[in-house]
Amino acid sequence: MKQSEVLTDSFSRIKRILDMALADLTSEDLTQRPGPESNPIGWLTWHLTRGQDRQIAALAGWEQVWVKGNWHEKLGLPPDPNDMGTGHTAEQVASVRPPSAQLLLGYHDATFEQTKAYLETLRGDDLDRVLDETRFDPPPTAGIRIISIIADNLSHAGQVAYVKGLLQGKRWYPA
Repeated sequence: MKQSEVLTDSFSRIKRILDMALADLTSEDLTQRPGPESNPIGWLTWHLTRGQDRQIAALAGWEQVWVKGNWHEKLGLPPDPNDMGTGHTAEQVASVRPPSAQLLLGYHDATFEQTKAYLETLRGDDLDRVLDETRFDPPPTAGIRIISIIADNLSHAGQVAYVKGLLQGKRWYPA
């Protein structure tokens, strides 16, 4: 199995979790919080997708799907290519109000397609490329960054499924 196939399979599992968890949700479900300090499903899905989009685009040297696909307009949010939600206040979290689960999944699908396209370009020792990020010691490699994105997104996808279970009486996983 090629490295691109292994990594693509990892990202496809995140997509599958989101597809199942968001399948029957309303726009109200996307913004509902199970507790006052918890993040809603819509924000969690937006955040994990923004993180993947921004970081994969940076690795590939490509424009973010967020901007080139006008997903910021479709989701009614500013086009800031640096905003992934990291460090958002409660008010900023509440401002992410996706009109529908299908629109959020559309953004994730477009990001997944760009991720797959990037992963298919990987050859030889591309994953060993050291990134120019002086805030880390040692600086990460492209491979470490990709694994970090996968780990973070799996955590957030699990949170999405968990929050859905809390909101719907633990019925998130279809029988």
